[in-house]
Amino acid sequence: MLSRLTINNYALIDNLDIELDAGLNIITGETGAGKSIILGALSLILGQRAESKYFFNQQKKCVIEGIFRIEGFQLKKYFEENDLDYEAETVLRREISADGKSRAFVNDTPVNLTALKQLGEKLIDIHSQHATAEINDPGFQLLVVDSITNHPELLEKYHNAFFTYKKSSAQLQQLIEESEKAKQEEDYLQFQFDELEKVNLVEDEQESLEQELYTLNNAEEIKRSLLNVNYLLQDGESAALNQFKESLQLLSVLEKYNPKAAELNLRLASINIELKDIIAEIEDMEQATQVDEARSEKISDRLAQIFTLQKKHRVSSNAELLQIQEDLSNKLNTIQSGDDAIEKLQKQIEKQNAELQKMAVQLSSDRKKAIPEIEKQILKTLAEVDMTQAILKIENNIAVKEAFDKNGIDHVRFLFSANKGHKLAEMSKVASGGELSRVMLSIKSLISRYTALPTIIFDEIDTGVSGEVANKVGLVMEQLSQFLQVVTITHLPQIASKGSSHFLVYKNDTGKIPSTKIKKLTEEERILEIAKMLSGSKPGESALQNARELLNS
Repeated sequence: MLSRLTINNYALIDNLDIELDAGLNIITGETGAGKSIILGALSLILGQRAESKYFFNQQKKCVIEGIFRIEGFQLKKYFEENDLDYEAETVLRREISADGKSRAFVNDTPVNLTALKQLGEKLIDIHSQHATAEINDPGFQLLVVDSITNHPELLEKYHNAFFTYKKSSAQLQQLIEESEKAKQEEDYLQFQFDELEKVNLVEDEQESLEQELYTLNNAEEIKRSLLNVNYLLQDGESAALNQFKESLQLLSVLEKYNPKAAELNLRLASINIELKDIIAEIEDMEQATQVDEARSEKISDRLAQIFTLQKKHRVSSNAELLQIQEDLSNKLNTIQSGDDAIEKLQKQIEKQNAELQKMAVQLSSDRKKAIPEIEKQILKTLAEVDMTQAILKIENNIAVKEAFDKNGIDHVRFLFSANKGHKLAEMSKVASGGELSRVMLSIKSLISRYTALPTIIFDEIDTGVSGEVANKVGLVMEQLSQFLQVVTITHLPQIASKGSSHFLVYKNDTGKIPSTKIKKLTEEERILEIAKMLSGSKPGESALQNARELLNS
């Protein structure tokens, strides 16, 4: 419940502090005094967006704070999910600077507006005279049925399963579209892959072939040069090999004269051996070097094939071509495995579908059992507010179980007639404003017995009623306050007299700028205020006596 509301610098409010009771709180005041402004400020700490033009003083920030006692309303899970500190007395605060920047807090922890709104919806239900339009909304009507049916765990399980089902269905559609698109490209991708695979590329092949072709193209020059080298080293008149042989003989003779000549002879002999090895390799190279036009042509064709593929794929190496080949292979494998993934997801969706159908049937069965009791309880409350001839029928058009939606297979519709003998129809077509207000009050009264909503606020929901009917509406509100905190803004003395607390909203004109104020009335002040509501600003003794009787009734 809302135990305290403080408002600073909002619209016509400079500063305002309200401490509410747990029961029925009555708020009255002349038109234009600022009753709806207080509700507007309250809506800001419930997550509504704000505009800086609503400031009382444009040079100061607006601060609105509500203190809520929330123990026993099963809200710990919300605090855990949003990483907030749970406090039995929780504080919601909103700060809005003059430039429009807004900050929100729950127990001094910053939160975004979405989180604030989600919490606010669990704390307060604000119902205004204009909100009776929602009574014809199929979503609201089904919400009423579900509130009284009291199957929150099954409903939450169904909603989660439906969300998963829709997500899987969207994923399946995406897979199918991607598969169809990929299959359109499959032939071209396969052609590219086959073309590369057929060539049987080797990563370092290009460099090796280019070197071999260069050698073949210069074979005659290479062979000629090798023959000349061989002539100089071995076959010529002054061949190097002969020179080494003669030098070795001379050094051998010198060994007996100088020991160092023996060392030099060994070194020269080693060089001579190396020279013979070199000459042998030169001879092998010369023999192996041949002009091979067929081989040159074959290599040229192979390189041309490689260059053509590189140009086609805009790369410059076999390594890059091989990477492209691997990528193409992966794409083809993905396409080929796409059907398997689609089939697997289809089976998963079929399973989800079957589970949803099962839960939808169970939800529908629960709702069917609850509807007669809902009709009975609403009609009972309508009788208490002088609508004894009213007829309410909750029609449920059940779709086939395969045609479930986010709420199951039920499509409820509230049909109403204010008087017996009249044709049932949608409420907006057959009920007056006052009748709609009483129907909505009856529905809210019923919901409050089955839900843990801490506070409900009625903003002039009594529009269109008067006299004894107003008195009965007040009694229903009084009964409703036994289950939850009720705050009612009213112009009717019959309803105002039923409150456990009475607050007067008035405009203070003593300052430079008129401002909205509020005060909790004493017993004597309540008598005077209700008397004014009965007869005007200067009530006589009869009006005062009538006010006392209303308060004591």
